[in-house]
Amino acid sequence: MSSLQIKEEKVKADTNGVIKTSTSSEKTEEEEKEDRAAQSLLNKLIRSNLVDNTNQVEVLQRDPNSPLYSVKSFEELRLKPQLLQGVYAMGFNRPSKIQENALPMMLAEPPQNLIAQSQSGTGKTAAFVLAMLSRVEPADRYPQCLCLSPTYELALQTGKVIEQMGKFHPDLKLAYAVRGNKLDRGQKVSEQIVIGTPGTVLDWCSKLKFIDPKKIKVFVLDEADVMIATQGHQDQSIRIQRMLPRNCQMLLFSATFEDSVWKFAQKVVPDPNIIKLKREEETLDTIKQYYVLCNNREEKFQALCNLYGAITIAQAMIFCHTRKTASWLAAELSKEGHQVALLSGEMMVEQRAAVIERFREGKEKVLVTTNVCARGIDVEQVSVVINFDLPVDKDGNPDNETYLHRIGRTGRFGKRGLAVNMVDSKHSMNILNRIQEHFNKKIERLDTDDLDEIEKIAN
Repeated sequence: MSSLQIKEEKVKADTNGVIKTSTSSEKTEEEEKEDRAAQSLLNKLIRSNLVDNTNQVEVLQRDPNSPLYSVKSFEELRLKPQLLQGVYAMGFNRPSKIQENALPMMLAEPPQNLIAQSQSGTGKTAAFVLAMLSRVEPADRYPQCLCLSPTYELALQTGKVIEQMGKFHPDLKLAYAVRGNKLDRGQKVSEQIVIGTPGTVLDWCSKLKFIDPKKIKVFVLDEADVMIATQGHQDQSIRIQRMLPRNCQMLLFSATFEDSVWKFAQKVVPDPNIIKLKREEETLDTIKQYYVLCNNREEKFQALCNLYGAITIAQAMIFCHTRKTASWLAAELSKEGHQVALLSGEMMVEQRAAVIERFREGKEKVLVTTNVCARGIDVEQVSVVINFDLPVDKDGNPDNETYLHRIGRTGRFGKRGLAVNMVDSKHSMNILNRIQEHFNKKIERLDTDDLDEIEKIAN
C-alpha cells in the first residue's frame, strides 16, 4: 500500500506542535484550555496497547426488532482473508468491547449508519478502518471511502492504521487530502481511500473536482467533538455529507457527547444505530486526602520539599494552575537537586509523549504538570497526587470534575492512593471546603513538619 507524497513543509503544525484553532478572543493563561486535537494526538502517541475499558456499552438500534449481534472473535465477521491477516499482524487477537458491538453493525448488509462514543485506546480507529477496507473494491481506481479528521497530524495517525491493516492488499492505495498536498488541475484521484481535513476534502470534492463524491460508499467522521471545536469544520463537514449518495454508509465517532456534538451528529448521520458508553462512577473511597496550610507560594514550596522525601518512594504527579507556575516549580525543585519531569503545553506533542514515556518507565519519579496536559494519561505506579494549586474553573469556582480526575489517578487498580492539597489563602480554604462538601468526604489537615506522619501516610 502506498500513499500520495505530501509536501511536508507546508503542512507542519505551528512551532509549539500545537494545532491551533482560531478563536475570537485571546486565551488568558488561567483559561488556557489546551487544544483538544493536540490532546487526542498525544493520547494516540502514548498508547502502546488497548485500554481495558470497564465502562458498560449501551446499544440503541435503529430497528429495535432486528437481532442484536456481538462478536467475540474476528473470524465470526467473515472478513476477506487478506484483511484478517492484517488484523492479526497488528496484534489484535480478539475484538475490544466497542469492536464487539460496532463491527457487526458496520459490516452488516445492507450497510447501516452508526454514531459511536469511544475513548482513545479502545480500538475505535481499527474498527472503522476495517469497515472501510471491507467495502473497497481494489480493482476500481477511484475514491470509495472518505475519512475526515480534525487535523493533519490526526489524519496521519489514521493513515498509519490503514496502511498497517491493508498491507496484505497491495492494490489498495491511500491519498491524503490535506493542505499543501497539491494536485494538478483536472487530475482525478485514483486512490480508493482518501483521508483528510474538512476544508481540503471539500475543495477536492467541489471546487477542484479531484473526487467524485457520488461514488463514495463509506464516509467516516472521526473525533467529532474535536472537529466542532474548530471554526468552520462543522459547516464544511455538513457540506461534504450533503454531496454523498443516499446509500453511502455514514459512521461518526466522538469521545464525548455534549449537546453540541449530539446535534451535529444527528445532522450528519441519518437513521443511525447508536453505541454509547455508560459512565462508571469514579470513586474516592481508596484515596486518603489531606491538606497543608501555608501563607504563600514559598511556604507551599517548603512544605512540598518536606513531603518530597516521603513521596519519591512512589511516583507522584504535582498539578499547577498555569504553565508559568509549573515551570517555576520544576525549576526550583531541580535547583534543590530533585529529579523532576515537566509537562507543558508549550512543548511539541512528540516531546510531551517522550516525557510521559520516561515518567511511565520510572526514569523520573515526579511529574509537574498543568491539568490540561495530563488529561487521559494513565500511569499505573502513581500513588501520590499533590495539588500545588486547587482546581478552579474560569470563574474561580471549585472544578470538582478536575479534582476527581486528578486525584482519581492514585486509587486505581484497587490500590490505595494519597492526595495532598496545598492551601495558601482564605479563598483556597473556601474552595477546599466546597470540594469536601461536594464529595461528602473529609479532607484532614497534615502538618508537614511531622515527618513520622508523612512517612506513615506515604507507605
